[in-house]
Amino acid sequence: MRPDGALQTFIDDVESVVGGTDDEHEITKRVADLLSALLAGDYRLPPEVTRPSNDHHVNYPLYIAPDHGWCLAAVVWNVGQRTPVHGHETWGVAGIHSGSEHEFRYDKPTAADAGRPLKPAGENVWEPGQVTVCCTTDDDVHAVAAVGDVPTVGIHVYGADICAIERRSYDPATGAVTWFVSDWDTPDPGADGQATGRS
Repeated sequence: MRPDGALQTFIDDVESVVGGTDDEHEITKRVADLLSALLAGDYRLPPEVTRPSNDHHVNYPLYIAPDHGWCLAAVVWNVGQRTPVHGHETWGVAGIHSGSEHEFRYDKPTAADAGRPLKPAGENVWEPGQVTVCCTTDDDVHAVAAVGDVPTVGIHVYGADICAIERRSYDPATGAVTWFVSDWDTPDPGADGQATGRS
């Protein structure tokens, strides 16, 4: 997807932030402010990157930095879809473009917690226009679900190519960890309302 004017300005501004500091807490604060402003300006994603899949939530790439140091994605959940409990292994900021997202947070396990159930750390329901720092490397475990009667569409910024890095998935009842790599999905401008296959 070729970014339009508003999105290209956002990308340029995030690039400036990421290039100016290695402090992920400062980065996420400033990126959250930029994403809030983008959404407050009633930015609308192209329809092809808001289409859900009946099989799984989808990750549409909006921008991947040439050095893979960060990325921008449209993430779409169909009604009722929920992710496993997972981590990101990097920082991330998420804003709700449309629909509603129910987030379930957990304390990030330490080595001493191995083999123990995860500890819940709160829940939030995020609505259109709201932005959250979804993760930093010290606070990195959650699950999300689409709630309401329309798909949930988020604009996410991550401190890596999120579909090229190994990440943790957790069994919250036992603390067991499995590793996975996500896939990017391919937007299809001619689709009839559903996402096409994964790339």
